[in-house]
Amino acid sequence: MPQEERPHTLGELKKSGYQVLPIREEMQRNLIRKMSAGEALFAGIIGYGDTVIPQLENAILAGQDIVLLGERGQAKTRLLRGLIQLLDEYTPIIEGVEIPENPYDPISAQARALVAEQGDDTPISWLHRDQRYGEKLATPDITVADLIGEVDPIKVAEGRYLSDELTLHYGLIPKTNRGIFAINELPDLAERIQVGLLNIMEERDIQIRGHKVRLPLDLLVVATANPEDYTNRGRIITPLKDRFGSQIRTHYPIDRDDEVRIMEQEYKQASVEGYSLQVPEYMKQIVVEVSQTARKSPDISQRSGVSVRASIANYENLIANALRRAIRLKDNTIVPRISDLPFLVPALAGKIEFEVLEEDQEDLILQQLFENAVKQTFENYFSLEELEPFVEAFNSDTTIDTGEALHSGFYEDVIGQIPGLGEAVTQLTSSENLALRASAVEFILEGLYVNNRLSKDAMQGQFVYRA
Repeated sequence: MPQEERPHTLGELKKSGYQVLPIREEMQRNLIRKMSAGEALFAGIIGYGDTVIPQLENAILAGQDIVLLGERGQAKTRLLRGLIQLLDEYTPIIEGVEIPENPYDPISAQARALVAEQGDDTPISWLHRDQRYGEKLATPDITVADLIGEVDPIKVAEGRYLSDELTLHYGLIPKTNRGIFAINELPDLAERIQVGLLNIMEERDIQIRGHKVRLPLDLLVVATANPEDYTNRGRIITPLKDRFGSQIRTHYPIDRDDEVRIMEQEYKQASVEGYSLQVPEYMKQIVVEVSQTARKSPDISQRSGVSVRASIANYENLIANALRRAIRLKDNTIVPRISDLPFLVPALAGKIEFEVLEEDQEDLILQQLFENAVKQTFENYFSLEELEPFVEAFNSDTTIDTGEALHSGFYEDVIGQIPGLGEAVTQLTSSENLALRASAVEFILEGLYVNNRLSKDAMQGQFVYRA
């Protein structure tokens, strides 16, 4: 409804014939409309089209409260925030009351008194859907007053009786009436707070300090939780668990290409005037493969998970180091190389938890992750048999130096020295760009090293490959 046509009083709203649906019916209607029109339901969500999103659609069509179970970095919060798009853009509420209320069906004493006094002249305002979403990160120090409400001492001091419902100051959940309330990491709520949510989810009643207030809230409750915590052996109480209609398991990207797309979509890199960025596909795949391999490693805690944010942060560091090299060597093309991988360690170390206790073991585990990622990616581009002529060209005196500080032009001399290397580089890139060709040389050499066809020595940030 255009802004100039929106009613401003209850009487005008009635004359307009505007229908206010309960929140669940409103979301069902908008979901059906979007599905019928073939519209995307969750912009920016990649890899859930055949798994999580159909389950979410079913839960919304069924009008159920929802809990998303998954490890960190699985877009749980983004999914919940995406539900906002299933709300009407604007909805009418009674103006001047503490909680958003349906003008046709006021539920608080304040709103009922206002409608009784002013009738059809009751003022109406219009609430945008972005204001109909409330979110709280569960922490042990959250109180009942924060979520549900408390007696307001100022109102008591003004002369109201404690038994008067108008002495109450409502918390975040009632203030999200006519909307969606989300709790992140639900099991981290203290048990007494979890108990306080029971009636809200089942009966929509609230009780504050002995005030038995009948407040039939109209809201959808959604939550996120770690799977290990969301059990009766964890920190969730069974009666609250039973209140959620749908329990939906999220996951990390199954398809590596999906994680590459997520990584490219989410990484934050400021554009630098005068420099162009070109990232070879194999370097993107290596970054993703590091995360994928870490998710299977017994040396890394799988309870904490390996977030997609690890891939994003690694990608940012990879590009940052390539930019640093381009600036230092006065090269206007930013192209990451294998020798940039050690600079991913500061980003990756903060995103994973090791099962081992010895600090020196952590470096070895990370090195193994990088080597396994290169090996898996290398197999997608080359067979070892086709590179045998190049390997055989190495004799006991042949060595190739590489390093993140070397200029791209240095690698052209290397390509000219070793028979077969130029043909292998051409398989990776047809470009004449020296930076892209330098990156290809490093990828080929490292791929042969991790497959035990060459040996490698590391010396002060440089690497020497030999037979």
